[in-house]
Parts: sequence; structure tokens; C-alpha cells
Amino acid sequence: MALSDVPPPARQIGFLGLIPFAAAPLGAFLLPEPERFLAAQAGLCYGAVILTFLGAAHWGLALAGYGAEGSPERAMTHQRAWLSVVPCLVGWIALLMVPTVGLLTLIAAFLATYAVERRGVEAGVVPAWYLSLRLPLTLGAVASLALLALFGFGL
Repeated sequence: MALSDVPPPARQIGFLGLIPFAAAPLGAFLLPEPERFLAAQAGLCYGAVILTFLGAAHWGLALAGYGAEGSPERAMTHQRAWLSVVPCLVGWIALLMVPTVGLLTLIAAFLATYAVERRGVEAGVVPAWYLSLRLPLTLGAVASLALLALFGFGL
């Protein structure tokens, strides 16, 4: 599916969600200390929150019964439940790490979540349009987090 197949509200709000991702490395590059560190820390925290949101989206799909003929009981499998919770746990752990390692952990988690979601589309438990949105948003998030590792915390 193409990005144009994504429902407009999801596409618009999804891309607006990249603004904090873009602002954090920009602030980490341009601002003096201690604001530079605060901008980088804000980006790290935002990444963890958005990773948690990605997991919650899968909990919502299961609650709605997506991929199981509208049956939430059948849709909530162990695999889906773990996909819902693991991003949150990884995001939380990333916040407890040395910041640069936390950023690298978030990058790996965003990429891994996208890879699992690709399999979810193939299995019919994730809408194809969602994946069309997630690719550019994942690339934007990963690029931002990588820039933060370079400029914000000095990788």
C-alpha cells in the first residue's frame, strides 16, 4: 500500500509526531549547555514514550478483534500481548541506561518493532496501511535518535 492509502487523520497526526523528534537533535546541536543536554534528554524520553505508544497500538488492535473476525478473545494471543508490552519495557529500560546506550537501544527497538509489524501485516493482524505509515515514521525516529546520540550525548 502507498502512503496515500493511510487514513488522513493517522497520516497527519503521525507526521506531526515527528516534530519533537526533529526538535530534539536540533536543540542538542544549537543550544548552549545546559539546554543542550535537556534537549537531548527530552528526545530520549520522547522516543521511549513513542515506543510505548507503538506497543499500545497492538493492544488496541487485539481489543478490537482485528485479525480474528472481530473477536477480541481470539485476537488477544500471547504473541500479540507480548508485542504490546515489550516496547514499553524496552523504552523504560532505555531511560535507565547511560543516555547514548539508551538511544541505541531505542533505535534497535524501533527497527525490531517495524520488522515484527511487517510479519503482522503478512499474518493479517496488522492493517497494511499502518505499515505504510510506520516506515517513514520509523525512519524519522531512528534518524533523530541517531543524531541525538551524536550531538546530544557525544557518541
